[in-house]
Amino acid sequence: MENFIVSARKYRPATFDMVVGQDSITNTLKSAIRNRLLAQAYLFCGPRGVGKTTCARIFAKTINCSNLGESGEACDKCESCISFNTLRSFNIHELDAASNNKVDDIRLLTDQVRIPPQVGRYSIYIIDEVHMLSSSAFNAFLKTLEEPPSHAIFILATTEKHKIIPTILSRCQIFDFNRIRIEDIVKRLEFVARNESVTAEEEALHVIAQKADGALRDALSIFDQMVSFSGKKITYADVIQNLNVLDYEYYFRSVDAALDGDITKILMIFNEVLDKGFDGHNFVAGLNSHLRDLLVSTDQVTLSLLEATPSVRQRYMKQASKSPVSFLISALESGSACDLAYKNSKNQRLHVELFLLKLCRMNGEGTLTAEKKKPDSEILNQPEPDQEVRSAREPVKEPVQSATQAVTKAEPPAASASRSSRSFSVRDVISEDPEAYRDNSGNTEHESVAGHGESTGEEFSNEKFMEAFRSFAEMVADDSPRVASMFKSITTEIISGSSVTLHLSNSAQRDLFVQNYRQKLVLYLENIFGTNTPEIDAKVDQSESDEIIYSDEQKYNYLVSKYPSIKEIRKAFNLDFE
Repeated sequence: MENFIVSARKYRPATFDMVVGQDSITNTLKSAIRNRLLAQAYLFCGPRGVGKTTCARIFAKTINCSNLGESGEACDKCESCISFNTLRSFNIHELDAASNNKVDDIRLLTDQVRIPPQVGRYSIYIIDEVHMLSSSAFNAFLKTLEEPPSHAIFILATTEKHKIIPTILSRCQIFDFNRIRIEDIVKRLEFVARNESVTAEEEALHVIAQKADGALRDALSIFDQMVSFSGKKITYADVIQNLNVLDYEYYFRSVDAALDGDITKILMIFNEVLDKGFDGHNFVAGLNSHLRDLLVSTDQVTLSLLEATPSVRQRYMKQASKSPVSFLISALESGSACDLAYKNSKNQRLHVELFLLKLCRMNGEGTLTAEKKKPDSEILNQPEPDQEVRSAREPVKEPVQSATQAVTKAEPPAASASRSSRSFSVRDVISEDPEAYRDNSGNTEHESVAGHGESTGEEFSNEKFMEAFRSFAEMVADDSPRVASMFKSITTEIISGSSVTLHLSNSAQRDLFVQNYRQKLVLYLENIFGTNTPEIDAKVDQSESDEIIYSDEQKYNYLVSKYPSIKEIRKAFNLDFE
């Protein structure tokens, strides 16, 4: 039985032309070799599985090739190339910095660098995961890297360039490796599948490439896994089942339901996803990616940004044609907010369901069933089941009649009962435009503003005013703690039967009262005192507002003026302002 070799090793590139997705880097390296413009140190950095170490080995082999081709590739026939391919080359040295990261390891390397090569022109030192070196090891390596022997070339590889000290970076030629595109990974997987006599669906390879996240090594490992699972035939269904990937069919169905405003359907789709064991967060992230792909599919110019097989691309274009751009943008904004807040939500399922409900509302009215909505005229003509329910649905602002019309025109008993049974808060009834709630005689239409029925026109007195003022303060106290605190601190000064001055603590309270509550208070009092309603004035105590206190010393002097004992306390405990 032959030993199995994983595809990542079996199909590891041996020449620059075989490297996938890094053409700009390989072309630069070949040109440097042809023109003999070799630097003393190189730094290959980038994510995992994109060819950093592979390119370092190919570069090291090609530098010492004695029969270099015109394209800059090694011949694989000379003694140097053969010794490299058979793993017996004495000119190429590899060091794993993850396990050899101490000062002593770098000192051994420094001593080794002094020895010239026995065969070939250069000694190449490949240091993988160089960011794992300790600070002292970096410092020990710095001098050698700055002034190496003419025969020594260093190739450093790392996935975390930001961890390397600047003095090292400044002495290297830096090559940034990119993530490999999905199309390039799919082509490489097709090549491997042909060589291994494996039949694979294009969509299946596309899912493998997406799962690899730009790393060809990961894609080849997943490919081997799928061959072990499916045998010589890899299907899309087997891939999504084995890799626990959510089928894109759910996303197409979800968007169709959202466009139709079908709340029931989209909630059942999400429930089906959860029943299959998928996480709600993954569903949201996948739906956001699907919405993004739909957005780029709405224009032929941006269609190139869509990474999908031709058959799936057609489905995206078809669904994008019936998806308004405004809907897609709003859906992406809402989906991004849902994604960010998912982990902090205590009811994560409800959090996602609310997002799905918003999607249904973005392109039309959502329905709780798949049935078509009834015409508005049919809904309006339906009999009311309960008079109390009807009165609760009536708008707060009703058409206003004059006082004379209200007396002469009798209302049906049921309507009168309904009106008298309703109750509203001051915030619900009183608007910023008081004229909208007054009739021709100057009275407010809604009896519930005063809470005492029709305007009584009572005689004004100090006791009745204070009682009315306290009642109003209790009703508006629910607006906010700031409003409740303001009304508690107000002191009243009744100048005469026609004027009342309210003293507030500061100008901020005065502005709040004048802008939001003075007119409401006047309307409230008019329903009690009628024409006897006094004028309401708001003032700030001058002693409190003459000087604005900024510094600690000003605050201290102000407190001492009110509480002289503070001065003695300061002396007794030797206190300072800070």
